[in-house]
Amino acid sequence: MKLAHILLLFFVSVTFKVFAQSPEKMSYQAIIRAQDNSLVVNSRISLKIIVHQGTATGTNVYQETHSVNTNANGLVSLEIGTGTIVTGDFSKIAWDKGPYFIETQVDVKGGTNYNITGVTQLLSVPFALYAKTAGSTTATATRAAIVSFTSSRNIAVSDVNNTIECTTSSTLTLTADFGSMVVGETINLEAHNGATLTIQAASGVAINYNAAGSAKFTSAAGNVRFGFLRKTGTNSYIISGQ
Repeated sequence: MKLAHILLLFFVSVTFKVFAQSPEKMSYQAIIRAQDNSLVVNSRISLKIIVHQGTATGTNVYQETHSVNTNANGLVSLEIGTGTIVTGDFSKIAWDKGPYFIETQVDVKGGTNYNITGVTQLLSVPFALYAKTAGSTTATATRAAIVSFTSSRNIAVSDVNNTIECTTSSTLTLTADFGSMVVGETINLEAHNGATLTIQAASGVAINYNAAGSAKFTSAAGNVRFGFLRKTGTNSYIISGQ
């Protein structure tokens, strides 16, 4: 019986770092919910991360465990590649030989009674990792564009896979049947220096499983509040960081 499930979120495009003397890693966040769908908040839990090559049940090329705390919103944050290694070597994964899938197991009581909670395809591999294993000297990295956001509007194709930088309180509306963003694609969200960025779902659209829901990112003066939006279905999205 499953004890929990996870909303799986990746921030590899904006937080990945690789240095000759430092471990290679990917930043990871997940929202943990109990069997009754309630958030597992302010709790010490255990996570097992497994990287599969080829298919969701393909070759297990790397496995590690983490012991982490959820916050008041049920969110955990960790770095894949820095946990307690079970099998494999993260630095030797041949990222150019994908696709790759991340399987996550969890014990909400913080022990080793892990329960399979989901497998998600890693749709984007950090360029530095891919280039290292592909051995290419001519490839160039694709960088996210910064999209200035100072007035309310509907979601646009130029937002997809880029960063919305909200400097004046405004609302971004997720319109129904927005076909320019496919399942798995993402948008980084930033509210700056006292501005509030509101993400509003139009009629027929769901945010975090709530029909016509909304999410707000309210920043303090001199600070930035950031989050992450990912499309999970034709008219459904998940958002973290609020």
